[in-house]
This record gives sequence, C-alpha cells and structure tokens, in this order.
Amino acid sequence: MAVSSWSFEPGHTAAGFKARHMMVTWVRGHFKDVHGRVEFDPGDLLCTRFEGVIDATRLWTGEPDRDEHLRSADFFDVENHPEIRFRGRIDERTGAMAYRGTSELTIRGHPHEVGLQVLYDGHWETPYWEGDVNRGTMHRIGFEARTNLDRHDFGVSWNDELPGGGVVVSNEIPLKIDVEAILDEDLRAFGLEDAVWEPGDAPESESAARLGRCRD
Repeated sequence: MAVSSWSFEPGHTAAGFKARHMMVTWVRGHFKDVHGRVEFDPGDLLCTRFEGVIDATRLWTGEPDRDEHLRSADFFDVENHPEIRFRGRIDERTGAMAYRGTSELTIRGHPHEVGLQVLYDGHWETPYWEGDVNRGTMHRIGFEARTNLDRHDFGVSWNDELPGGGVVVSNEIPLKIDVEAILDEDLRAFGLEDAVWEPGDAPESESAARLGRCRD
C-alpha cells in the first residue's frame, strides 16, 4: 500500500501534560482541540510523517483560576500565541508496535526539536454512523506519542522557590498525545471534504465537529 493521507478525528484525539506541584504531587492538563494529519504507509511505518496544531486557548486542568494563570503570559501566553504547532516523523522501530520519532514542537513561538516514544495502535475498518444509519466503512488508525519537555526551552519559565531548595512548578513536563485519524479518501467519499485537514486550516470545521459527535 502506498503512502496515504489521514486527518485527525478531533472527537477522539487529545493531548495531555502533567507538572509536579510544590514538589509533592502532579497537576494534569488537557488539550482537546487537536487537529492535523498523518502521511502513512501501513507496510512501512518509517515513511510516516505528521503535523498538526493545538488550540492552546482551550487548555483545561479542572480549576478555572489555574487555567486562567496557565493561559497568561506567565505560561502559555495564549493572547499572543494561541496555537501550539508540531511536525515530525518516525525514525526507528524499537518493538512490534513501538517506534522512536522526532518532532519540531513550537510553543510561545519557540520551535524546539524533541524525541518521541511512539506506539502504533493499529489500523481498522470501522462503520461510519450518522445518527442510527451506518453509511459504510471508514479506515482508521491510531497512534500514541510521549515525550518529556524542559518547559524553559519554550519560554514557559515562571516559577517560585520553596524553602529547602524546592520550586512551585517542575521544569520537566511529561507530554502525551493520542491520535485517531481517518483516511482522507474516505472522508471525501462521504462528502466530508472540510474534515480533510491541511496546514493553515482553522482548528475546527463543521464536518470535523460532526465526526466528533458520532457514536463513541
């Protein structure tokens, strides 16, 4: 099978991070508005390329005051940098479904290359439901990618000191993204052309939103 293009399905794609707080516990944050595409050949995953965009303004940790602080210039500065962008590739196979990859990640306008641990979750033929009607088959693939970031590489540098040499927020931030993607050819066949993601697209389209409302 030749390399084909697949667009992220936004209803089942998300990014998450966690940071150590006050040296003793983890605070977790999430981004649900993640859009992008994968160039993919199931017969040769080392040909895989990907890119995408995250709407940083929709960051969520479950605490409104904390979310507001994280969106401020102390952290993500979403007023001036509303998007997080990434693009990269798979470089090396390390197991049956495991790979190493590389991505250029841009946060607050700071691009930085990061290494990835990638897990390929498989390729399935699935039904496409509109309401209670199965309109036919869609091909879907899934990936998980993990990395650890030094937030100072991206200008996310606010902190405060604690007695005894501690800090309020850890510098190292574990990050994970879960991606479900649909074959662009299938999206076009079902009349969902505006769900086919291209660089520069707005974060959400009507068809992408409708896909996210399909059966879970």
